[in-house]
Amino acid sequence: MIEEEVLQARTASRRTRSERNKRRERYMNSNGNQNGKLHNKEKVLLETGLTTSPIYSPPYPIDNNNCSRCGRPIERKTNDDLQLMTSSNTIARSKDHLYKILVIGDLGTGKTSIIKRYVHQFFSQHYRATIGVDFALKVINWDQNTLVRLQLWDIAGQERYGNMTRVYYKEAVGAFIVFDVTRSNTFDSVSNWKADLDSKVQLSDGSPIPCVLLANKCDQPKEGLVASPSRMDDYCREKGFTAWFETSAKENINIDDAARALVSKILDNDALLSNNKGDQFTLHDETPAEKSSCTCKLF
Repeated sequence: MIEEEVLQARTASRRTRSERNKRRERYMNSNGNQNGKLHNKEKVLLETGLTTSPIYSPPYPIDNNNCSRCGRPIERKTNDDLQLMTSSNTIARSKDHLYKILVIGDLGTGKTSIIKRYVHQFFSQHYRATIGVDFALKVINWDQNTLVRLQLWDIAGQERYGNMTRVYYKEAVGAFIVFDVTRSNTFDSVSNWKADLDSKVQLSDGSPIPCVLLANKCDQPKEGLVASPSRMDDYCREKGFTAWFETSAKENINIDDAARALVSKILDNDALLSNNKGDQFTLHDETPAEKSSCTCKLF
């Protein structure tokens, strides 16, 4: 008798376990696996938007202002916001500048000495005459957000009489013209250098590139017009110079100030030209389009 009861209990237990397994299979086939993931077929249908299966419904009611996945308000960006973001990115990208600067003037006026002093804080009285063109790079932390790289082209004094200056001047955005205060004939050549420069290189709007006049070797006795600062001011205004400075590479006088004045003018021109280009291509929509974004990561 006892054995029959045990046998009946085991049979009932197997039947109950079998029914539970069948119910679990039916549930998983209709609602997904235990982790809540959908079957591949249903997943593909949902991703392509082709399913109308009643087994899937968004956890939140569909609302144009709320995310159907997480229920949070949708962040929307108008065209004004997008333009502001674009302009901010443009400003961030434009903080790193590379400018080509020419250093020209007669032979022996101290062009190479000025560049060595400015770039390397070094001076020597034993320099060989530059042949053709030489180069130097100066990196300036202009302000907290602006880095300026100056590519200085040291052009030989005799090059003005050759045909290569047009190649050397190409794409320059600023220049120094150097003369020797102890030799008045080097000052007489300044107007020729300036005319040659203006005829061979211009800014993108057709205006002359900014040019600073350097009266070098000011630690020695001066000859000619440079002895009268007021007359030098009039001369520079007449010839279109941005500024002029008495400099000495040997004593390190006004080298940094002259470079700062030129770079400041170049940055102003760069900003002005960039703004003009931006105004030409600004587009305005009568009905700003909206774009939405959601950071929901539930799916």
